[in-house]
Amino acid sequence: MTETSDTRSATGEAPEAPRSRLWRLMRYVPLIAPVLLWAVPCWILLHTGQHWPSPVAPIGTALFALGLVGMPLAMAQGHGRRQRDGAAIVGDTLLGGSWVLFTWSVLLGALLRPALAGAGVGDGQDRARIVTWAVLGTTAVLLAWGYAEARRVPRVRRLDVELPRLGAGLDGTRVALITDTHYGPLDRARWSARVCETVNGLEADLVCHTGDIADGTAERRRAQAAPLGTVRANRARVYVTGNHEYYSEAQGWVDLMDELGWEPLRNRHLLLERGGDTLVVAGVDDVTAESSGLAGHRAHLAGALDGADPDLPVLLLAHQPKFVDRAAEHGIDLQLSGHTHGGQIWPFHHLVGLDQPALAGLSRHGTRTLLYTSRGTGFWGPPFRIFAPSEITLLVLRSPRGPAAS
Repeated sequence: MTETSDTRSATGEAPEAPRSRLWRLMRYVPLIAPVLLWAVPCWILLHTGQHWPSPVAPIGTALFALGLVGMPLAMAQGHGRRQRDGAAIVGDTLLGGSWVLFTWSVLLGALLRPALAGAGVGDGQDRARIVTWAVLGTTAVLLAWGYAEARRVPRVRRLDVELPRLGAGLDGTRVALITDTHYGPLDRARWSARVCETVNGLEADLVCHTGDIADGTAERRRAQAAPLGTVRANRARVYVTGNHEYYSEAQGWVDLMDELGWEPLRNRHLLLERGGDTLVVAGVDDVTAESSGLAGHRAHLAGALDGADPDLPVLLLAHQPKFVDRAAEHGIDLQLSGHTHGGQIWPFHHLVGLDQPALAGLSRHGTRTLLYTSRGTGFWGPPFRIFAPSEITLLVLRSPRGPAAS
């Protein structure tokens, strides 16, 4: 478990960092990134001393150029106004494939070639060709494995979480967490049903979905989301919005989850009572809700806790880990979040860490607040998970006073 601290101004607000030159340059990343993703591997694999026989280099270069042009076009068709699922699948797959190819071209190009030279293996051409075949082989293996990892039903991750304010009557409360299902262009209705069967096998008191249900509107992804209606919980099924709902008519998703029997915790709470003790279960809209322009949607923690006894322990659902700053200010006992996917495709987690205070697992923030960040149940965009496995989480809440006497 890691511990973090945050710095606040005298007014209680986080000081705003000045806009650096690097921050301003980040606006151009969408233009620069595709060029780097395709041009760097093209150069390393084809034009750094391999001296491939004709027509290998020209054909290979043409294929890289086709990827550079085709990927953004497919993604624009798939994720733009037309929302064409076939184009989205092509664009997302090319994005994931180019990221893996770029990563291992750079790593093996920088490490393997000097190692071969130091070992006296071949001449310059031989070493260059060995690097090329090593990169292509590594990429192929990782993409095949990553695809299988993305499409399988997640393994269940179990852990006990002690909450100092939890009453003995609530000791052993079972909380199942799914998040970031991201139903999308690839039809995963059968996968969704199997995930729900796994959740039902956990016999949880409380089942939580912390947002990013899908990429697309509720009407469009209804068939994939429908199995969520079969999820069972001893006490309650609760849901909060993620940022992706606000790309796809969020109110439609709130209404569908309500229809499926889940309680949308939109800046409100409910009480979970057992053995004479009470747990406040609260939820907030995603932090992007207010900027979406959708009337009535915003992240409002004070509203979520309105009317709750301040002496009771609080379990908070908030899609993004970075909401934990506000949770810690309010003395929340445990926040459940998703959003990060654990990076999804290594080493993307380094970039996620620039935006979020936690990547995965349990961490402490401030003097009281614990944060559990799930790596997510599904996948976003590229149908690959590499060194960032998906999960269904079972958290067993523990009281320091032990179980209530029977």
